[in-house]
Amino acid sequence: MESSLTLIPLIFLFLLAMQLILAISMRDADALAAADQASIRAISGNFAAADRELTLDSPDRFSNISLLIATHTRKIPHLLPGLTQLLGRELQTDGKGVAIIENTR
Repeated sequence: MESSLTLIPLIFLFLLAMQLILAISMRDADALAAADQASIRAISGNFAAADRELTLDSPDRFSNISLLIATHTRKIPHLLPGLTQLLGRELQTDGKGVAIIENTR
């Protein structure tokens, strides 16, 4: 009986630690994926619908510089039952990647 009383909090603590490790790892991987996709799209010129482009003023009148901001969103798997109800929202990552678009005219 006493061993089960100590085992339940240890299992909960283990699952909580694994949930945090999983969330941090997925966040870092999504940030890398978003940066990679932003670079690829900035070079190829094929933008996704969710991408944002910010135009920057350049001192050179023959060169227009823009920033491409790409996002990569993914849901995090649930290891702790009831965590989404406790937080009141879904668990997800939002990775953002930025690349420079050089438009020469």
